[in-house]
Amino acid sequence: MKPNAELVPLVERYGLPEAAVAQLATLLDVLASDPHAPTTVRAPERAVHVHLADSLVALELPDVRAATAIADLGAGAGFPGLPLAVALPQAQVALVESVARKCAFIRATADAAGLENAEVVCERAEGWRTGIGTRDLVTARALAPLAVLAEYAAPLLRKGGVLVAWKGRRDAQEERDAAAAVAELGLAVEEVRPVHPYRGAEHHHLHVLRKVGPTPERFPRRPGIARKRPLHAKNPRSL
Repeated sequence: MKPNAELVPLVERYGLPEAAVAQLATLLDVLASDPHAPTTVRAPERAVHVHLADSLVALELPDVRAATAIADLGAGAGFPGLPLAVALPQAQVALVESVARKCAFIRATADAAGLENAEVVCERAEGWRTGIGTRDLVTARALAPLAVLAEYAAPLLRKGGVLVAWKGRRDAQEERDAAAAVAELGLAVEEVRPVHPYRGAEHHHLHVLRKVGPTPERFPRRPGIARKRPLHAKNPRSL
């Protein structure tokens, strides 16, 4: 089956708007035609699964469906942010990426697909001060360990909002580290959902962390500190 033909069942699976087939096809076309696209998966027959289906599987979560203000952290080539902008035209999607060439690619791709609800924020997550407290959904795919993602996301979330993190096989140590960190951030681990975005995809999980209380004003810490001195390490210099 040709990649564009596979878009129809994908759109039907999630009940997406009529315009979604053409917009998702444009995302595939741009990936395939741009040799500088910032991803190793550019061929449409793979990208339709690895990028589009894997992004859209988050629509299984009611909080994702209901989101109106989304931040996709470390957006890279624009996934999952751009497919979610297609799926949720009522939502404003900020794609947060610190690398200028990736920002330029995302911006051009969003324009090609006519995604007026997609905004590129060319900054590190910790440096995006105007985003603090504005998001009901933060997404992150293949970006950082859960404890680090929690620290990036917590200041950006409104109370009641969620972080959804795309992960592969579950890692007990990573989850313990996250559980130790979230208590300091006003978050709580709510769900780890196994998902099957496409045939052959195994051990895929969406980790859902909800903001249940205020995040201390000392967050976000300076750029780079969350990775260098993670909260779960109990490093006295982490402040």
